[in-house]
Formats: sequence, C-alpha cells, structure tokens
Amino acid sequence: MPTTAHADPGAPEAAEPRSATPDLAPGAEEAAARDGRTWTITELAQEFDITPRAIRFYEDMGILAPSRDGRNRVYDHRDRTRIKLTLRGKRLGLSLQEIKQLVDMYESRTDTRAQLTAFLGILQAHRAQLEQQRHDIEVTLAEIAQHEEKCRGLLAEAGKKGRSGP
Repeated sequence: MPTTAHADPGAPEAAEPRSATPDLAPGAEEAAARDGRTWTITELAQEFDITPRAIRFYEDMGILAPSRDGRNRVYDHRDRTRIKLTLRGKRLGLSLQEIKQLVDMYESRTDTRAQLTAFLGILQAHRAQLEQQRHDIEVTLAEIAQHEEKCRGLLAEAGKKGRSGP
C-alpha cells in the first residue's frame, strides 16, 4: 500500500482502545485527575491495547512527558488523556506531528477559536487528501476491470481456437 504524506514510517501501530475510558466509570476520569492517580507503562499499554514500545515512541515524539520514579515511568491523567487523543488522531489518519500540534493546542489556555480553526483546517486538508485517494482508487479499479474484461475475451478466443484444432 502506498504511503501518504500523513504516514509515520516506523511508528508503531496503535489499536483503538477497548473503550473510551477503560477501567474508569463515568465521571471517574475527572476524579482520577483530582486524586492524582498514576499509571505504569504496562497498565496504559494494556488499557489502550498498544505496546509499551508505542508509548515510548510517543514519548520520543514529545507527545508524552511522564515523570520518573527511579527508572520507572509514571504516567498521570494528562499523559493518559494525551494517549487517548493520539489514538483518536491516528484513527483519523493524522500524522504524529499533526496530533502533537493539536494536543498541545488542546492544553493551551489561549482562545479556543484559533485552536478550532486550526483543527478544522487540518481536518479539511485530510478530507481532501482522502477524497483524492478515493478518486485514484476508483480510476485504478476501472482500469483493472478493463484488463479483466480483455483477459476474459482473450481466454474465450483461445478456448475457441483450441477446440477447432490446427
């Protein structure tokens, strides 16, 4: 499959989380933030059905910034939310750079209109790219159909010649 401008070569694949807020009941997510709940890399990897390697990769990309307890990474509510937003962005087909930009804007205390306008621009550009890809696929499928029809015609012709003999 051809890569697109939004593909992140080498980026670990991330599956959709099992639920929007696994392991936390409605309203419990906010309570976890207030209570200072933390998670290990293994807990988050299991919760979101991704590998610890993917989480470390998001850290390398600057999307996550866990604290440390000795050699262990400690993830807080902010990191958990950023993973959730990152996986949503990946499902939309956004690049990790675009996701980081949007997640950083999400945490900004500035005017949300500018953030929403930027997000809308990214979504519109991505939609245009996907529509172009769909058009390209439709053209390719039409070409394949033409080649299939030609092959069927040639096979039918070859079958007639084989039965009539030399």
